[in-house]
Amino acid sequence: MTTHEQQGKAQQEAKLFFSRFLLEWYQGQKRDLPWRSHRNPYYIWISEIMLQQTRVDTVIPYFNRFIERFPTVESLADAPEEEVLKCWEGLGYYSRARNLQHAARQVKEQYGGQVPDDRDAVFGLKGVGPYTAGAILSIAFNRPEPAVDGNVMRVLSRYFLIEDDIAKGPTRVAMERLAAELIPEGEASPFNQALMELGALVCTPKSPRCLPCPVMEHCAARLAGCETSLPVKTKAKPPRPEERLAALVEGCGEHAGRVLIRQRPSSGLLARMWELPHWPAPPAEGGAAGALLPEAAALDRLRRSLRQAGIPARPAEHWMAAEHTFSHIVWTLQVYRCREEDVRALPLAAEGRTAYAAVLSPGAGDAGLPDAADSVSVEPFADGTGSPEDGGAVRWINREDMANYAFPNVFLKLLNHYFDGQDSNQVNG
Repeated sequence: MTTHEQQGKAQQEAKLFFSRFLLEWYQGQKRDLPWRSHRNPYYIWISEIMLQQTRVDTVIPYFNRFIERFPTVESLADAPEEEVLKCWEGLGYYSRARNLQHAARQVKEQYGGQVPDDRDAVFGLKGVGPYTAGAILSIAFNRPEPAVDGNVMRVLSRYFLIEDDIAKGPTRVAMERLAAELIPEGEASPFNQALMELGALVCTPKSPRCLPCPVMEHCAARLAGCETSLPVKTKAKPPRPEERLAALVEGCGEHAGRVLIRQRPSSGLLARMWELPHWPAPPAEGGAAGALLPEAAALDRLRRSLRQAGIPARPAEHWMAAEHTFSHIVWTLQVYRCREEDVRALPLAAEGRTAYAAVLSPGAGDAGLPDAADSVSVEPFADGTGSPEDGGAVRWINREDMANYAFPNVFLKLLNHYFDGQDSNQVNG
């Protein structure tokens, strides 16, 4: 037998060993997760979308609430988007929720509300990529499709001592081919779940637990002493920092006890979600990148931005700072308390005054979700202090009204913190 043949035989034995002992381990060690209690492809699909870039412990309560509210494909397809986003609130990466609902409508219209078990059909659903398609087809339908995510690539890189960069497309394709070869006949569902489970619980990113690993005997990286250096992955470009000035506008008179929120544009980042009004802060003159504006300059810039957006309010004082991280941007929000002013006494543009009066009429905070006609469109300042973000609808809300609007996590926390403080002041007062 040639050296090449011996290597091929050893490789095949390692594959058989891996598949056999991984499955045995999984049967005794698998976690009791709500989406594993059935083979409903719709529920499995939801869980896989939620688990993208999100920890299992975080997903469990969201999953349970989501399927209680939207138990079928049809119920999700027919729901108002605002309800779907509200149910997703705090989970982040909100495009996942929008894509999921879009795909549910595809399934309802094209497949009679039944999640298809055809590979091309599943791949054709909005927001479904190779991993999610493989997970749905294998876990729900026991189809021998690979489901290769970061956990799986880490396990395979270590076990087979693969030193190719997993951030590159050809490496992922090779990993998918290898994963497909490892699936035992008729065992696609438990095997793919076992592979994910091993990466999540044992073959972890920084401190792999090699001793309890069911396949440690043939793990090439462990035998070579390089398990902690794999997988090889090109570091992503760090997110760009962005300083922003936010307005916590407190109402007076008929709006007393309420704060002002606005809706984001219908497309782009955090589309159609609700937030405190905020704008990019210009760089501090003569300061280094990321340096804060002096207080007086920040207040002046925020005052101008509020006026340009048609919001009659005057900044009063810095309240607190908050941070929100996206994959490509980190917002640092400097939040200022602002006071509502009489719209009739302010030099607003006529269209801004009219729109403001229409949208913020008494009781508007209780009127439910906005219509598109509520939006106020304005042009940015010549010096760039304005923003296309100024075009959203605005509402006055109290704590109870928050149940009607979906907020990004950072604004949800800010509003809860504010209303907690107001409740505390009333008790102490």
